[in-house]
Amino acid sequence: MASGSNSLMWFRKGLRIHDNPALECAARRAEFLYPVFVIDPHYMEPDPNEFSTGSKRAGLNRIRFLLESLVDLDSSLRKLGSRLLVLRGEPSEVLFRCLKEWSIKKLCFEFDTDPYYRSLDDKVKRYATGASVEIFSPVSHTLFDPADIIHKNGGRPPLTYQSFVKCAGEPSWASSPLATELTSLPPVGSLKNCPVVEVPSIEELGYEEAHEDERTPFKGGESEALTRLRESISNKEWVAKFEKPKGDPSAFLKPATTVLSPYLKFGCLSSRYFYQCIQEVQRDVGRHTSPPVSLLGQLLWRDFFYTVAFGTPNFGQMKDNKICKQIPWKNDDELLAAWRDAKTGFPWIDAIMMQLKKWGWIHHLARHCVACFLTRGDLFVHWEKGRDVFERLLIDSDWAINNANWLWLSCSSFFYQYNRIYSPISFGKKYDPNGNYIRHFLPILKDMPKEYIYEPWTAPQSVQVKAKCVVGKDYPKPVVAHDLASKECKQMLHEAYELNKRLNGKVSEDDLKCLRRKTEDDNRQKNPKSKRLKQTKIEFSTEDSEI
Repeated sequence: MASGSNSLMWFRKGLRIHDNPALECAARRAEFLYPVFVIDPHYMEPDPNEFSTGSKRAGLNRIRFLLESLVDLDSSLRKLGSRLLVLRGEPSEVLFRCLKEWSIKKLCFEFDTDPYYRSLDDKVKRYATGASVEIFSPVSHTLFDPADIIHKNGGRPPLTYQSFVKCAGEPSWASSPLATELTSLPPVGSLKNCPVVEVPSIEELGYEEAHEDERTPFKGGESEALTRLRESISNKEWVAKFEKPKGDPSAFLKPATTVLSPYLKFGCLSSRYFYQCIQEVQRDVGRHTSPPVSLLGQLLWRDFFYTVAFGTPNFGQMKDNKICKQIPWKNDDELLAAWRDAKTGFPWIDAIMMQLKKWGWIHHLARHCVACFLTRGDLFVHWEKGRDVFERLLIDSDWAINNANWLWLSCSSFFYQYNRIYSPISFGKKYDPNGNYIRHFLPILKDMPKEYIYEPWTAPQSVQVKAKCVVGKDYPKPVVAHDLASKECKQMLHEAYELNKRLNGKVSEDDLKCLRRKTEDDNRQKNPKSKRLKQTKIEFSTEDSEI
């Protein structure tokens, strides 16, 4: 590209200065650099029809986290002699106008594997190529290029973690220093007729700001990400001994993980830089845990899921997804709403869902518990329904990882030991026998004696009255009888697995309907009493609104 021409850096994820190859390329030999972020109504416009405040695709916590990340990015760019140019509208239309108005000769943006962005990027690339604009779209959101892994694996994505790690090997960049600092950037040129605005506030997007108690405690932005990273790796012994299956899901004052996932999701933290930082700690300490359970192993899990998602058509659904078991899940809106709204009557499950609603983040074992409960453990509701709730409420919601985890936890793919379930009663007890986590997120239960707090329906009426929490009036009765429900779920999965095996995975809608009818008839004969308990409608006063 000739010296003195104009470049446009299109930010989507990758909201950082450190290790940002697209930004480095955009700045190189450019006279003017236009750093752009487009407020996409697809993700940002308020939708009053959703069950929680937010847009059609994202809850308010994630939208706020994104805006905080943009404010931080703008601040960092200004220190380098630039600024963030925010525009609003359908991204491709906005980009086409900017490329033309600003006489852009080079367009740079980080490669994105999400289906929405793959489609959008193809559209933008076609236009830019036709306008003789140079395009640079590097892979820097992940450790590896998913397409490279799939090519090395014979054209198919590896379907196990072990095969992925074996195929991937060591990242090509791992032993070389990454560019973690920039000293300056080219100035922004004339904006002409493009309607650039500052990073909007929540209110300017059309939302009412939530009370502080209803907001996530995790602030967005690269500065926050790097601070949290430094704090995490400063405890070298903790990094060396990290084991993913371990950790306390009930720890909320000081979470038992790094809580770096939302920063990785938005690219406020480079996964490649994180990888090198962990490697450095491991070299210093000598003895440490190894993948898949180590901290380094978690980054490899992330890339594994990205690669499978990238290479699997219809990965985000059950139908026509070749790696997904076809299972006759229920589409029960009543049970789904009870789970989503923290009203299942199982305090451990409800407290987790309340933390999710308020914080937009929960520990990975807590995610396992509630996902198992909704699907194969108790309610047998379709995993896609739970996935949609997580996609909306989590601040670290990531298309590939969210779908992969729901496929895993519903025993639809990756993991098939459906007899192993998380008890909604005993699992939380072993971490938090006093129920402090429940008392915090479900204050209606704060005075319930510890021997009843995980099963308040078993408390004598006099105990419930004394605790100011009468089950069926102040707090819901359980929506199912756990022992019976889990037994029926296991039987249904057994039947579904046999059907998939018999039909070699080619299971039709009619096959699933027939299986559903058969197992429901069998269950009615075995258990005349319904597994769903009669639920008393609960009206909450203003004081009880936190339930």
